[in-house]
Amino acid sequence: MCHCNRLLVQLVVETKESDRAITLQKVFGQLGIKILLKKDDDEMVIYSGQVQGAKVSSHHDHRIAMAAAVAALGASSNITITEAEAVNKSYPFFYEDLKKIGVGIKHLI
Repeated sequence: MCHCNRLLVQLVVETKESDRAITLQKVFGQLGIKILLKKDDDEMVIYSGQVQGAKVSSHHDHRIAMAAAVAALGASSNITITEAEAVNKSYPFFYEDLKKIGVGIKHLI
């Protein structure tokens, strides 16, 4: 039995800041969430699980940084995102908006 969600992966993701499918698989794997990529089917299978705390890289990709930050909302412990400033490319007030809704954000230098 598969306790998972299915998402379609657009091939265009391979030509942006990072290969987003592979990067999501790596980052979420570090957070304890298994992602299976079926490139022949353009499909991503995300298995259910408890998000674990970890230090992850955004790979300088604003969407990866935001995905990791949102995942942190349900994590069992803190998540540290390196290159977190990548969000400035598309949503410069992302972290400030999270703070406005009560999310604890700590900026490390």
